[in-house]
Amino acid sequence: MADRGGGEGGRGGFGRGFGGRGEGGRGRGEGDRGRGDRGRGDRGRGRRGGRDKDEEPWVPCTKLGRLVQQGKIKSLEQIYLFSMPVKEYQIVEAFLGTTVKDEVMKIMPVQKQTRAGQRTRFKAFVCVGDHNGHVGLGVKCAKEVATSIRGAIILAKMSLVPVRRGYWGNKLGKVHTVPAKVTGKCGSVTIRLIPAPKGAGIVAARVPKKVLQMAGIEDCYTASKGNRKTLGNFVKATFNALAKTYGFLTPDLWRETKYQKQPVQEFTDLLAKPYIGAAPKAEFAY
Repeated sequence: MADRGGGEGGRGGFGRGFGGRGEGGRGRGEGDRGRGDRGRGDRGRGRRGGRDKDEEPWVPCTKLGRLVQQGKIKSLEQIYLFSMPVKEYQIVEAFLGTTVKDEVMKIMPVQKQTRAGQRTRFKAFVCVGDHNGHVGLGVKCAKEVATSIRGAIILAKMSLVPVRRGYWGNKLGKVHTVPAKVTGKCGSVTIRLIPAPKGAGIVAARVPKKVLQMAGIEDCYTASKGNRKTLGNFVKATFNALAKTYGFLTPDLWRETKYQKQPVQEFTDLLAKPYIGAAPKAEFAY
């Protein structure tokens, strides 16, 4: 059978194999069924990269987006201080830029029973972070894998939260661990993050370890229980625990609160105008 692989059709040595892969698009070789230049060579990430070059400039559709684009808000922490909802992922990109990295945690098929049979879609869990105190988690379901991943990345950027880091023992050097014991829960999965000394590393399973690394935590002990085989609940529980780190009031946060105006209230005259400087091509929707 090995001698049949070099036939005129170039179909490979095992009958229905993909012998000459790459020569004629989908590996059909020079045979009649070859698709030639219609092959999959130009598909995938290459096409997605070409679309980014022609991408239109960001036209914000929220008041917060307009303030960010015009440089009135200087950092993400200013947004978190006033608990302002982020409805546009470009706001996060404007502050963090290329420092935000994304990691696909899991892609799972989900099905719905219909009259015509079963409708299969793909659910993607994506974690984003800058390895310096910010982490986000996005979950998206779509008909195609690429669409679900793209949507999950956008949702993860919009759900980005600050992660508070602290010390174990003396406050020397950089912050390296969680400031206190925190617990996160989702479904039956419960995870507890415990401060660890320098050099201990992240003592955790593969899933929470990746989330903790993206949050910028270097040393941490973990204790978890429940059905951790359910990866979606496991990663959500870890994210919930990290989001609680700023909810714990420690003595160094006992300073007197100085109340300030919200950015939307402070720049209300600016927001009353349609635009500042060069007019964007698209009009704002009010």
